[in-house]
Amino acid sequence: MTILAEQSWHGKPYYSLDAWLKNTYGQKCYKIAIDAGLTCPNRDGRVGTGGCSFCSAGGSGEFAAKPTGSVSDQLAAGRALFRKKQVGERFIAYFQAFSNTYGPVDYLERIYREALDCPDICGISIATRPDCLGFAVLSLLARLQRSYRNKFIWIELGLQTVHERTACRFHRGYPLSVFKNAYAAMQAMSIPVIVHVILGLPGETPEMMYETVQFLDELHPFGIKLQLLHLLKGTRLALEYEENPDSLHLLSLEEYTDILIHCLELLSSDVVIHRVTGDGAKKLLLAPLWSLDKRNVLNTLHQTMKERNAYQGRLKNDSGSTDLI
Repeated sequence: MTILAEQSWHGKPYYSLDAWLKNTYGQKCYKIAIDAGLTCPNRDGRVGTGGCSFCSAGGSGEFAAKPTGSVSDQLAAGRALFRKKQVGERFIAYFQAFSNTYGPVDYLERIYREALDCPDICGISIATRPDCLGFAVLSLLARLQRSYRNKFIWIELGLQTVHERTACRFHRGYPLSVFKNAYAAMQAMSIPVIVHVILGLPGETPEMMYETVQFLDELHPFGIKLQLLHLLKGTRLALEYEENPDSLHLLSLEEYTDILIHCLELLSSDVVIHRVTGDGAKKLLLAPLWSLDKRNVLNTLHQTMKERNAYQGRLKNDSGSTDLI
């Protein structure tokens, strides 16, 4: 690891979102999760019903405020929570639950502007699917870019894997080509993209996970979220597991740490790591229960990387390619 990387990464062996925010704004910024009351084409019948096999009834938005509140109300609740802990001066509005570009464009514009108009919001992060970025939504994003030049607009795309067989197994509902097209559209508009990847999906070997990460590194997104597969109550995956526990291998902490470190080593040193574990809601999480102790997961990761002299980008050679061995 270079001295410059060590300084810009603020002591971590990878380029975390926290480090990027401190480098950019000179301070830590906090995400406030928003539930905009939207749904998903993989739930309402346009693409499918029931959602992806691992997705909870809340559409991964369990940490957001209740959708009955306006965006402003949810932001106020989030601010109050952080300030009660005596932290937080600047915030990111995170449109998290379900697919947050899947709705009437006039409604989307109103809620995005409602967040961006807040002086202490430094930008918005919009979680969505790549098949929910049509022309009208792209036009809206372009207008917002022009209107809020001093704030960022991020798009978070749920890819999870590049392997079509795995995607079919968990009912993703779109082929890899749709992701490629959406990513290209965001790149053409200079909109930073954060890609979600799940490690430990049914039937995937570590080598398959590394192939997903290498594919993304070649695209060179602004950021990536690496997350452990959680088995959540009420999901199709949980029902499948209950019927046949042998159908799914759940990663141990040691296995996850090994795979995660290798993924980080395959990624270019300037790709921002927005997540390395993930939070499964305690009331919903069936397994792996070790993931509930997030501090231990992070301590294990950092200590293991230190012992191995591992760091983000270590497996990148001078030509910029990666070595999967």
